Amino acid sequence: MAIALRTLGVVVVALVAGTAWSQTSPSAGEVLKLLRGGGYVIVFRHGATHADQADTDPLNLDNVAKQRQLNDKGRADATAVGEAFRGAAIPVGKSYSSRFYRAVETARLIGGKEPQTTPDITEGGQVVSPNENTRRTQALRALVATAPAPGTNTLIVTHKPNILDAFGKDWFEIKEGEASIFRPEGNGYALVARVQISQWATAMK
Repeated sequence: MAIALRTLGVVVVALVAGTAWSQTSPSAGEVLKLLRGGGYVIVFRHGATHADQADTDPLNLDNVAKQRQLNDKGRADATAVGEAFRGAAIPVGKSYSSRFYRAVETARLIGGKEPQTTPDITEGGQVVSPNENTRRTQALRALVATAPAPGTNTLIVTHKPNILDAFGKDWFEIKEGEASIFRPEGNGYALVARVQISQWATAMK
């Protein structure tokens, strides 16, 4: 079931542009310290996948065999992030993922539990209407603007097109496994940091 937007008329605006924070963005280690207290939304692009695979049955998302899958590196990296989160006592509350299995698997390995899958953050592309793609963009922004339960962080695993549509051109080269950490503020959100997936485990050493 799609996650309902809190209000249809709400306009969600990122309060800190990528070009503005890049020089002072906190390190992965500093981000881990921030996340211990909860209150953040962590948006991951799914982990590394097989570049020679494609989604050949996009109208039937239950047909996992016809989807592009995580490769061994993608699974290992996501597992390492999960271990880093648990080692740093990062509280993960709600966990959401796209319905594509590569996102589900990434969320499961990082969050340590089954995510709630939703079309709201599932890649649509040309399979869905322009109106539906716009609705999904608004839904992702609304999720990021929603404060997590006290003492927890929200985990979201989605796709490059969804992230690019929601947050803008500064995410054009977002890599597989890259995380964007946001802090909900009022009806919007502020970008706190962007972290490559390999940096989490390094931060624990």
